[in-house]
Amino acid sequence: QVQLVESGGGLVQPGGSLRLSCAASTSIFSIYDMAWYRQAPGKQRELVARISSGGSTNYADSVKGRFTISRDNAKRTVYLQMSSLKPEDTAVYYCNKAPAPFASWGQGAQVTVSS
Repeated sequence: QVQLVESGGGLVQPGGSLRLSCAASTSIFSIYDMAWYRQAPGKQRELVARISSGGSTNYADSVKGRFTISRDNAKRTVYLQMSSLKPEDTAVYYCNKAPAPFASWGQGAQVTVSS
């Protein structure tokens, strides 16, 4: 069973930045497309950024130009650099495989954008 451990969340003011990290336990991490998802209170989980095994990226329209996804296969880690944060970015952020997530999810990283 793959373990995913997210870190780097916190409280930030509007316009601020945060960098999330997600470490995966699988030894074949490099072959997977990975993604960051988020779930705000009372809303469904949504995919916000995806990176292919080859490094191609795509983003939800709501975060395009503000978020950057990257990966380090040697460290089995995927990152999400978030800038120009808005209150509507407040959510728990998770990483997982895309398009079909692993059955198990990590604990997530809480991101709260508030003044």
